[in-house]
Parts: sequence; structure tokens; C-alpha cells
Amino acid sequence: MNPGDLVVEDLAVHYGGVQAVNSVSFTVGAGRCLGIIGANGAGKTSTLKALMGLVPRKVGTLRLGDRDLTKVKPKDIVRHGIGYVPEGRHVFTGLTVEKNLLLGAYLRSWKGKTQEKLAEVYEMFPVLGEMQHRLAGALSGGQQQMLAIGRALMSEPRLMLLDEPSMGLSPKLVEEILGILQRLSASGLGLLLVEQNAKLTFEATETCVVMENGRIAMTGSSVELAHDPLVRQIYLGL
Repeated sequence: MNPGDLVVEDLAVHYGGVQAVNSVSFTVGAGRCLGIIGANGAGKTSTLKALMGLVPRKVGTLRLGDRDLTKVKPKDIVRHGIGYVPEGRHVFTGLTVEKNLLLGAYLRSWKGKTQEKLAEVYEMFPVLGEMQHRLAGALSGGQQQMLAIGRALMSEPRLMLLDEPSMGLSPKLVEEILGILQRLSASGLGLLLVEQNAKLTFEATETCVVMENGRIAMTGSSVELAHDPLVRQIYLGL
């Protein structure tokens, strides 16, 4: 097994008597990009939260490389190499851009390397470098999304989970987010992308799963699914 492979088998999430995720299994190869698409309520966000240990779950296998993550606490999942960009960004609006970024490295005792990572994030997102001393609450929605991604990068993950990074953004900014995802992928970072924007997902990923009512309804290459008549009708409106 590649040390960066994420393997998920028989993942289930219940909220009271409602089963939000039912027997979901997939693998994200090291440095590869997997997308999850589906309508509201399909179980996409619950899947990501379950992987991070943020909601009660049952899972047969949850591994990153040779590391068993089934009983690992959320903060230690980050320590083991999984970054998380939550739906809605959740930046700390009362803190500066730079302090938000430094919080992403709170598990690391890098000292000098922390500054190197900051420099890398500022190189990827120049606007964050220009606004590093401003409060995060003063940033636009697109800039806050960049900040949320940059914060996750500060933990130096091998795999990043992204939940609806294009939500609430203009078409122009969605294109910018696509470019960022493609740059991350080209750098060798694995991506697990949850999106309602199927077009963005197909362009940013190599493989895609379609979730419906908490289950995986379809799996295939992003190119194949983008041209599947049923998927085009339901998710692309074509």
C-alpha cells in the first residue's frame, strides 16, 4: 500500500434514527484527486465530517497508508497527514490573516519551518501576504476561502479534504478556485473534493463518485461521468 493512500470501507453515519451515510467505501490514491458529488442531503458533508471524526460514525476500515485512523481523535488525524477545509470556511474573523494561518500549524513544533510554510502559502496566495495583518473578517468570500485552504496547508498534509470550496462564490472566483485545486494536485497533494458544482469537480479531479441518499450510486472517471447522459441531466442540467 502506498503510504499516502486513504482507504475507507463500510462507513456509516446516523443522526438519531436517520442514516445519513450507508456503507460507503472508496480509496483516494496518494497524490490523486477524488470528487464526491450529489444533491443536498446526499451525505457528502457527513462523509467528510465522519472521516475527520467530527460526527459519530461506524467504519470497517479507515487508513492513511499503514496508519489505522478508526479510533484516532480529530486533532491527531490532522497530525497524521489529513488537512480539512470545512464547508463555510470557518475562519476566525476576529484574528489577523497571519494568525489564522499559524493556527493551522498549531500541532507542529517547526519553529523556523513554520515561517517557510507561511512563505509558501503567501507565494500561492499573494493576496493573503498583502493582507496578512488585516482581520480575516475584512476579507471577501473568495479571499476567506483561500485563507481556509492556506490554513489547512500549514499542517503540511498528504491529503486534503475540501467541502464545497466554491459555495457562494462568483463564476470568476470559482475558476480561480479551480486553478488553485489544479496547482495543489500538480504539487502531489491528494485531494478529496466534495462539491455540488459538478462541473468544477469533473475539471478538478480524476475520479468521481456520485452519492444519493447516503449511498454511492455511481463511480467512474471524471471524464466518463461528465459525459454520462444521466449525470448530465441530473447534475449539470443538460
